[in-house]
Amino acid sequence: MYEVELKFPVTDTEPLLGRLTGLAARFRDPLHQVDRYFAHPVRNFAKTDEALRLRLVGDQVAVTWKGPRVDAAAKIRREIELGVMPCGPTGQATITAWTELLESLGFQQVLEVAKTRRPARVLWHGSEVEVAIDEVVGLGTFAEFEIVAREGEVPLARDCVESLAREVGLETPEPASYLELLLRQHVPPR
Repeated sequence: MYEVELKFPVTDTEPLLGRLTGLAARFRDPLHQVDRYFAHPVRNFAKTDEALRLRLVGDQVAVTWKGPRVDAAAKIRREIELGVMPCGPTGQATITAWTELLESLGFQQVLEVAKTRRPARVLWHGSEVEVAIDEVVGLGTFAEFEIVAREGEVPLARDCVESLAREVGLETPEPASYLELLLRQHVPPR
């Protein structure tokens, strides 16, 4: 499966929320997410444009590998996400145990990205688009539009998320991930 995503910085969420609600967006309760990213012991994920993360949402933990981007305009990449069985009484215990496992295998923790996500779904041009309004610690507010698609469906999914973004007044996507944006703040340019 491929993640087809566009992300936009947002300075004022109220007009955007109004436009999305006008399109019958179905908002769910906000979620607090913590994404812990890891560096591979022998492969440079920054060069291969891959990512390995553990995501904690409440007591739920998932491990996700994101492959290299296959499109420059929209963020399109292969993604494998697996739910993790609890390793203790809480999600924090589980993420701690998985971190210990990955570090024992030579992976190194790079950075955590913390955000409050307000998720919604919008039916647009026959596809359900996952929408998220993210308040990212250290970065600000972003709107994400995403469809998970099979390889042959990627062009249609890209057109759909681009069309929805234009419809709600968003025009200039941010191609970098939250991790990349935060790393730029922490590492001096060379």
